[in-house]
Amino acid sequence: MTNQPPRMAVDPADLAQAADDAPGCPTAPRGTGPVPQRLSPEAEAARRAALPEVARRALEEAEARKAAAMAATMPVELGGRDGPEPVRYGDWELKGLAIDF
Repeated sequence: MTNQPPRMAVDPADLAQAADDAPGCPTAPRGTGPVPQRLSPEAEAARRAALPEVARRALEEAEARKAAAMAATMPVELGGRDGPEPVRYGDWELKGLAIDF
């Protein structure tokens, strides 16, 4: 028999437990919580006006990056594979052989 250190015995009753009013599991399925509502343009402007200058500048930079990404259009692929994008799904098929990596 190998010389292994003794295992620790833990009594579940000794472990800290969540309070009764604690929120549920943070890994709950998506879509089970409240759906956020979009603010009206006036409410959004008021919310942004209350933010510090650094936060406003960060939001403007993020919006500029999103607009630039949306404006970048990719050319149509000629002679590409049919079906789902293999890079996204991790499966390649070539001459009838499926390669999963």
